[in-house]
Amino acid sequence: MEYVLAVTLFAISASITPGPNNILVMTSGVNFGVKRSLPLLTGICVGFAVMLLLVGLGFSYVFSRYPSLHFVIKCLGVLYLLYLAFVIAFSSAAIEGKEQHRPLSFINGALFQWVNGKAWVVASGAIAAFTSVGGEFSGDNIVIVLTFLLVSFPCVGVWLMFGSMLKNLLNTANRRRWFNLTMALLLVLSVIPVLKEIVTAL
Repeated sequence: MEYVLAVTLFAISASITPGPNNILVMTSGVNFGVKRSLPLLTGICVGFAVMLLLVGLGFSYVFSRYPSLHFVIKCLGVLYLLYLAFVIAFSSAAIEGKEQHRPLSFINGALFQWVNGKAWVVASGAIAAFTSVGGEFSGDNIVIVLTFLLVSFPCVGVWLMFGSMLKNLLNTANRRRWFNLTMALLLVLSVIPVLKEIVTAL
């Protein structure tokens, strides 16, 4: 029971604190509302659970054996993150126009976990801290995955609701434009540490 409580507290703190996932969800809530942002929210939560499972099964070991693969994924990840920042930065124009851009999808949210630096840190930390060597490892891994899956929905969902509430305050095109540009800038800033790693490795 103490073990499950410890994992739950870790999952809550990791899921509800600011990060790229929550920035994406909040921005989607501002621009598209709760209902249209639910696929993105679900993709983030399910995608991170899958990532946790794969990391626990030894996916990180594959990267340690083949660092070039990790480097390639990291480079593609940076490009994908910059693309998402671009989408966010210019999504405000769509709201005022006759044709609205679509919000990010379930697949966008799920794939985003693999380029999200915070997700990698949390996944690696959770597996290292809350698993034991031996026959209990698989059971521990499943507990961690299920706990994060259940906890992440309400924790990340808080940011979606917050974004939806902000929609009433950001009721002009100019306010939304500045909000989206700010959120896009925060995503770009989150890429800087990864960019430094890439440049150092070249």
